[in-house]
Amino acid sequence: MLWCSAFILLFAHIVIASPVAGRWDDFVEKHSWVEIPKGWELYSEAPSSYTFDLRIGLKQGWSLSYFRGFDRYGQHLSKEEAEEFVRPRPESAEAVEAWLKAHGIAADDVVHRTGGADWITVRVSVAQAERMLGTKYAVFYHTKSGEMAVRTMSYGLPRELHSHINLVAPTTYFSNEEPAASDSDTPSSCDSKITPDCLRTLYNTEGYAPRAAHKNTLGIAGYLEDYANHADLQAFYKQFRPDATGFNYSTVRVNGGLDDQTKPGVESNLDVQYSTGISFPTPTTFWSTGGSPPFKPDTHTPTNTNEPYLEWLNFVLGQKEIPSVISTSYGDDEQTVPRDYATEVCNLFAQLGSTGTTVFFSSGDFGVGGGDCKTNDGTNQTLFQPMFPASCPFVTAVGGTTKTNPEVVANLSGGGFSRYFSSPGYQRTAVKKYLGTLGNTYAGLFAKGGRAYPDVSAQSMNFQVVAGGKVISVAGTSASSPTVAGVFALLNDYRISEGKPKLGFVNPLLYSTAASGFNDITSGSNPGCGTSGFAARPGWDPVTGLGTPDFSKLKDLV
Repeated sequence: MLWCSAFILLFAHIVIASPVAGRWDDFVEKHSWVEIPKGWELYSEAPSSYTFDLRIGLKQGWSLSYFRGFDRYGQHLSKEEAEEFVRPRPESAEAVEAWLKAHGIAADDVVHRTGGADWITVRVSVAQAERMLGTKYAVFYHTKSGEMAVRTMSYGLPRELHSHINLVAPTTYFSNEEPAASDSDTPSSCDSKITPDCLRTLYNTEGYAPRAAHKNTLGIAGYLEDYANHADLQAFYKQFRPDATGFNYSTVRVNGGLDDQTKPGVESNLDVQYSTGISFPTPTTFWSTGGSPPFKPDTHTPTNTNEPYLEWLNFVLGQKEIPSVISTSYGDDEQTVPRDYATEVCNLFAQLGSTGTTVFFSSGDFGVGGGDCKTNDGTNQTLFQPMFPASCPFVTAVGGTTKTNPEVVANLSGGGFSRYFSSPGYQRTAVKKYLGTLGNTYAGLFAKGGRAYPDVSAQSMNFQVVAGGKVISVAGTSASSPTVAGVFALLNDYRISEGKPKLGFVNPLLYSTAASGFNDITSGSNPGCGTSGFAARPGWDPVTGLGTPDFSKLKDLV
């Protein structure tokens, strides 16, 4: 309707003055949209009396330099130390408290995130939020899903607060990786049909009997209303891991996540079946997380299928006990994740690793980029498109292989270089060596100084998964991540049984003394963006990382 367009013009790019006088009325824009994000329409003006939770992310008082080197590897922080480590600077807390007080919000009405106090939540009315952020809110309608959301096209903060606040939500970010593809063909050999026995033999875990299951735990993160299924897990064990029959996982629901056992998900079943198929009897938690995150559409992902990592991280970091290994088989085009949101999420992964948790993420299923690889910043350049959170330097990204004698690149394996995060010190020597062999190939298509991924890899094709009572064949790095997580859960089991601390943030170790514990993959490439992609070569490469794990070797190295 034409009146909607007229209404948008009234406030789309205006940061309005606040009636609160003095230091809080000098607004500087924080973020704005040129036009309504694709898929959304303006529905109506937001009622001024409508109330909602306004979440404010304060800048943390720590430096990433803590994690750059090797000197602190294995010296994990306690939960309390990690919380203190990320606590905002006192001056940030004081400035934000004064700002809230000026708008009639008392200290007793402020809810702090459990752990670190870097996120606070306040209940405000639309009118109040508009005065605080110098903006106008409206109700927007998502034409495909029918979702309604109260958002704004731009918002600002008083100039003084820009050095203290990372972001405020909900404001300008509008919410709404696919599960791995399935195939009903099930050939007989491990070259074309992967089972737990194939992986246990290939990665040398079958002869290891866990000794510290009472102290060790594994976690699987699930999103997008995809649920693991208990009945399917037992059917999977009966056929592929009979000694595990009767073993089960526990489900924890986060941020409105559900656990619908009538709707078994291929992705979640894959994750649980293969992580526990290797790590049994390590206790396992499956988190079902609801919601949608901030999102910037691109031609490859025009609607929001991204995951609410921030809500999940805030929940997990608030728990007294956190699993020693966590696997996530989801990921998004990095450019579809607003940079400030990605930075905040990545920082929280650093906090998670500092407490002794190893975090694995699938590297993606689109080689160096899916679709036409056009940028979404208005320039429409064709560039390799990295994946997030795989591109975060504080997670361990897992690429994909196929075949068994020898293993070669699965050409879907996501890999490349971040445009958000710089190369961390732990991998620079390995990456520099690869870049030296690459020369000027693909010059300008990727950020040579960016965080390079994947770090490691594992089988990613023809996984036999039980979903809805039937065995189907599944492919994708969605399979690689839980496989490596299962192997590393056993490595933690071994370390714990030897009286050693958990592995925690493991990347510095992988690129140094543990590098020889991987099977080097030297054949294949990961095409995308109209190119052949990066080629696998001896040593680290942005296709399979350091290679696939050899548990027997790694056990002696870690």
